[in-house]
Amino acid sequence: MAGDRYFIKDQQAVYFLTFTIVDWIDIFTRKDYKYIITDSLNYCIKEKGLECFAWVLMSNHLHLVVRTNPPFLISDFMRDFKKFTSKKIVKTIQDIAESRQEWILQKLHFEAKKNGRAENYKLWQDSNHAIDLEGRKDWFLQRIEYTHQNPVRQMIVFNASDYLFSSAGDYEGRKGLVEVSIER
Repeated sequence: MAGDRYFIKDQQAVYFLTFTIVDWIDIFTRKDYKYIITDSLNYCIKEKGLECFAWVLMSNHLHLVVRTNPPFLISDFMRDFKKFTSKKIVKTIQDIAESRQEWILQKLHFEAKKNGRAENYKLWQDSNHAIDLEGRKDWFLQRIEYTHQNPVRQMIVFNASDYLFSSAGDYEGRKGLVEVSIER
């Protein structure tokens, strides 16, 4: 991706990814937008060969520890996921009673026109901060812990497993919102 110094070299490796909203806008403050992300992740798991080991959705970014299984490619997942969720979230912003609707849409439209990489609205930053974790068990486990501790560090919850939009509860035996492959 343009401007990203992290590159996908192995299309089936395990990666730590960060998808960030343009200008760090706090989009994910409403459940409508959050469920678009969880539903899309589950679709990709079922239909696009995605395997998810950990995830957390914060107000303006999404962390994932994932890989794709052949014949699927991680680059295709990232492109398709961002494109679909961007369009769906913008449509939802337009359709629901969003108090910040005008401001959000102006910001997303400005970003689209500024860099020319989107037609009308640009929701996601181009970078993905893709870190290859393949064969690095210590990094892999550290990134899962880092992912799960995001809501704790942001003082949203005391315990990571209490945060609904994360896989931390799955690691404590509770079924979460996204199908996760538990790594122990």
